[in-house]
Amino acid sequence: MDVTYTTLVETHELDRLLDRDGVVIIDCRHSLADPSRGAQQYRDGHIPGAWFLHLDRDLSGPTTGSNGRHPLPDPRRLAARLGEIGVGPGVQVVAYDEANCMVSVRVWWLLNWLGHPDVAVLNGGFSRWLSEARPVTTDLPATPAARRFAVSLSMPTVDADYVLGHLHRPDITIVDARGADRYRGENETIDPVAGHIPGSFNRPFADNLAADGRFKPIAQLRDEFTRLLRGRDPATVVHSCGSGVSACHNILAMKMIGMDAALTLYPGSWSHWCGDPTRPTATGDDDHAGPSQLES
Repeated sequence: MDVTYTTLVETHELDRLLDRDGVVIIDCRHSLADPSRGAQQYRDGHIPGAWFLHLDRDLSGPTTGSNGRHPLPDPRRLAARLGEIGVGPGVQVVAYDEANCMVSVRVWWLLNWLGHPDVAVLNGGFSRWLSEARPVTTDLPATPAARRFAVSLSMPTVDADYVLGHLHRPDITIVDARGADRYRGENETIDPVAGHIPGSFNRPFADNLAADGRFKPIAQLRDEFTRLLRGRDPATVVHSCGSGVSACHNILAMKMIGMDAALTLYPGSWSHWCGDPTRPTATGDDDHAGPSQLES
């Protein structure tokens, strides 16, 4: 391939890559309300050559009731599964879901975590692909020769103890990717406790997207994240959300704008944090609403 994609790939670019050797496409559509929906959507029609990976079964580890809703998978197990569908050194991976890219950014993060940076998210997702009348099939891809790659964990993570030990200190800036209502402790329908980690800044991941479902221009994203941080060092950022999935959306956005120091994830996020009643929680805005909220 002449070009390697490491953040986003546009629909017309992916269209040109169909049937090319050294390209693996991953369909990871998912509904939190109906976990079987994504697999059914895949069976109903998907991008030619795409493999389906399930958020719960393939892209997360087993839940124990105390480790959050989508704990990280065992890295070697995930690497083996990816190898089964043809992912290996030098292979370009493209992930897609629906228009908001919430799960495909998890795929992007996981592959980078494993040490495979040649992965990109389809900008605009399957919805945009359909709107442009690009090819769709119900055929399953041919089984490729299995590949292997050495796991080299490379994306920074922190645990709850680290977050707790740094609360209200200037060397941590927690960025919460959930919607503003859940951040404030309103309309919580997923986790058993409402609210957020005290001192968190709220940047709903949907704010990274324009009205057409694609990521906003780089200059706009840079301006919004700069205003969100209010002078804080990007190296202090720790990304959180409900279960460590949509937080990857903000990580990708900050990677795109060159804030490479701001890529640390708290994988357990709120669903893990609120599972221990001794950890402090907060509700309301905490005076850390994102730019779009501050302007409304």
